[in-house]
Amino acid sequence: MVVRTLTEAWKWRDILWFAGGIALFMYGMYQMGEGLARLAGGRLAAFLGRVAKSPTKAVAAGAGVTAVLQSSSAVTVMVVQFVNAGMMGLRQAAGVIMGANIGTCVTAWMLGVPEVSRYLFVVALVAATLVLWRGIGAQKRGVAGILLGAALLFLGMDGMQAGTAALAESPQFQRLLLRCSDPLQGLLTGALVTAVIQSSSVSVGILQALSAGGAMRYETAIPVILGQNIGTCVTALLACIGVGARGRAAAAVHLTFNVAGTGIFLFGFYGLHRIVGFSFMSRPVHSVGIAVIHTVFNLVTTVVLLPFLYDWGEADKKTTAFRMGS
Repeated sequence: MVVRTLTEAWKWRDILWFAGGIALFMYGMYQMGEGLARLAGGRLAAFLGRVAKSPTKAVAAGAGVTAVLQSSSAVTVMVVQFVNAGMMGLRQAAGVIMGANIGTCVTAWMLGVPEVSRYLFVVALVAATLVLWRGIGAQKRGVAGILLGAALLFLGMDGMQAGTAALAESPQFQRLLLRCSDPLQGLLTGALVTAVIQSSSVSVGILQALSAGGAMRYETAIPVILGQNIGTCVTALLACIGVGARGRAAAAVHLTFNVAGTGIFLFGFYGLHRIVGFSFMSRPVHSVGIAVIHTVFNLVTTVVLLPFLYDWGEADKKTTAFRMGS
């Protein structure tokens, strides 16, 4: 049914624009992450292990490194490997994972504010020409490579928006979007799309591109974004294949945190909506609104669940003291 609706509403030219946009978007993210990791060397990894001493510091470190690398999946995979190698404790890993979910919102804000996007795009195009100039040093070339990645990121977003412009105006597609306004169906859609793409940033970018035509409402976007935060756990689960019990536990913490946070937000928000009746739910949502939803969800989830990490630490101390006394 979904495939037939998309086939009727989407022309081949638009599909090619959309597919090309996703390819540029993903390569731009990869280019930025690789360039930043290359410039920092192994310092980002060492920074995580050194700074994440308390849950709050771990959250801040995870958010900062993810904002720099533009990939919560990359940071989460890194954390799974650290825990598996004994370089990081499970409580530290949980804090970094919470922070990574906040840091990944930076991409949505970059794409959500058109004015910022235009200025960054111009700067990135100038930097892209420097990449081809052999007279600059390796470090400057690395910086230029990062900005080239930013240019590709915005070009990809433009391609996705061009590909979805006609789709958003289609009555068939609008009826399909209305189905996602059901919280459980929207949750499942967001989780499946993100699990296939293996990047919540790309998945949120696609949602922002679809919202450009004004056909998407808040009641549709909210459950899909909640599902995206569950679907992004697939990368960490794949990364734990072949690792020890500690690494698998870190991946399980990521999944548990995102599922628990989604459940809390789902029941809390829709419970209030049933009582109060939020008027904005029926309004069209645009890219900035999607960035706001994504950020609020991750901040609220972190604030609610962060105290449990402190309790976790106290429980470890009591257990250790009991064993020493016995």
